[in-house]
Amino acid sequence: MQTKLCKIDRTNIGASTDVLKEASAILRDGGLVAFPTETVYGLGANALSAEAALSVFAAKGRPADNPLIVHVARPEDAEAFAHTTPLYYRLAEAFMPGPLTVILQKKPIIPDAVTGGLDSVAIRCPSDPVAHALIEVSGLPIAAPSANRSGKPSPTTAAHVFEDMDGIIPMILDGGESDVGVESTVIKLDGEGVILLRPGAVTPEMLREIVEDVRISSAVTEELGVGEKPLSPGMKYKHYAPTASLILLDGPSEAFVAYVKEQAATGFCVALCYEEETEALTAVPHLSVGYRSDIGAQTHRLFRQLREADALGADYIYAHLPTMEGGGLALYNRMIRAAAHHIEKIGKKVED
Repeated sequence: MQTKLCKIDRTNIGASTDVLKEASAILRDGGLVAFPTETVYGLGANALSAEAALSVFAAKGRPADNPLIVHVARPEDAEAFAHTTPLYYRLAEAFMPGPLTVILQKKPIIPDAVTGGLDSVAIRCPSDPVAHALIEVSGLPIAAPSANRSGKPSPTTAAHVFEDMDGIIPMILDGGESDVGVESTVIKLDGEGVILLRPGAVTPEMLREIVEDVRISSAVTEELGVGEKPLSPGMKYKHYAPTASLILLDGPSEAFVAYVKEQAATGFCVALCYEEETEALTAVPHLSVGYRSDIGAQTHRLFRQLREADALGADYIYAHLPTMEGGGLALYNRMIRAAAHHIEKIGKKVED
């Protein structure tokens, strides 16, 4: 299969009507189209077709018990596919369109293949104009996980998608780099409260401004229990991982720099370091993730830097263990899964 890469100007969607019609025809025929969202690139399929959903799992090399997220053009479109509640609409008013996914009880129109056999469905209304236009033109709800091979770092550019999916899917829509850089926040409604299953740009603190009762699933920071079914993408399997072994270092900056220099003397490694540490690491291959205080930049760059470290041929990648506070929780969640929970304590822990 030849994969077609089509550029779309997010600021002038009308100029890409023909491309969107072609992509929509592929979706309606049961094919797959990769497209940008504000979080990461998605691998889209017709959410009403079990066969199309199964082709997503095949393209990604992904286990079929991992549920897919259903993307809709407007929050109220969820009515056709799930049982909504007043709490859903309160959350939708605050965060949709945007990087929030809400798990609701599904209606029979959504095939079990889309939900991994669960009786619930994950609903998201993306804010990216290309994603919105594709849903509108196709006239379909679009089931879409991240558009990478299973386990690899999620793609934040069309080039990343092409690297993983060339020859596997018919079309990639190139709308430029994703704004957020990690996948959407996923929550499950539980009475008048919510359970956070996957952290993202919508933080627990932001959710608590709308809902008093916000609980964080243990699977956000720990491994899923044996036999436990994943309610959200990214819960069960090793995810977001580079080919090189990623090791997270828990300790102060001075210890991080010293440890990386010591490891660099024994093998080829790449350090994902703070901008403040770049001068001290000039003799070691390194990539800046941004300033220590800039969690947003670190999150935005994470998957790109993991892919770049692989491109440099690293055997090992060393990175700081992020904070779990505020927006750092999403970064922490992605990095511990990419590292398969491999954390090394270094130096003497310094309290802030």
